[in-house]
Amino acid sequence: MTEKEYRIIEIKENIFADNNKDADALRQTLKEKGTFFLNIMSSPGSGKTTTLTQVIPRLAQKYKIGVMEADIDSDVDAATITAIGAKAIQLHTGGMCHLTAEMTRQGIEALEEDFDFLILENVGNLVCPAEFDTGSVKNLTILSVPEGDDKPLKYPLMYQVSHALVINKIDVAPYFDFDIEKCKANALMRNPDLDIIPISAKTGEGVDELCAWLEREIEAWKNS
Repeated sequence: MTEKEYRIIEIKENIFADNNKDADALRQTLKEKGTFFLNIMSSPGSGKTTTLTQVIPRLAQKYKIGVMEADIDSDVDAATITAIGAKAIQLHTGGMCHLTAEMTRQGIEALEEDFDFLILENVGNLVCPAEFDTGSVKNLTILSVPEGDDKPLKYPLMYQVSHALVINKIDVAPYFDFDIEKCKANALMRNPDLDIIPISAKTGEGVDELCAWLEREIEAWKNS
């Protein structure tokens, strides 16, 4: 047989190219509406939702905030966010471990309101969410102390595509073999421009610094 009887299609590249176009279009639409869109990523159990329960009440006095909670199943996180008085919607991904820009757009439309500050809590996963542009203005990654300080070495893309790293659960750092300075160095090796903010979402330590970072980014974007 001198000629192949089948075709090889680079489907992954095509999927990414189409998604990037959708993401750029969504970013433009949100810019016209004055909506700053933040995508939060992390592994499961890092404290994304708990962090939001600390951040949202602090910023809600200045911004109208909407939250999209993405999970394979359940509505636990949306219920938690709604309980603190924020508008939230739960997005079920049907088994997918990430959100695409089109899925994000559908979630935004389902909120049926415009917001100053829109937050996506992406599916808990350190691989897939980093590969897909959601249309966000900024990406924020949360790494919790129990996960270990070597995660930036093992999952480089997550840190390369993020603008900020929140190191959460610093209140339990003495009980784990976790070196915060080593973690910072590992993350900065992947992304020298990464802003790093240590916090404890449980005690509130460092949350004011995180809110200050968010406010600076929102105001800079509004004035750009």
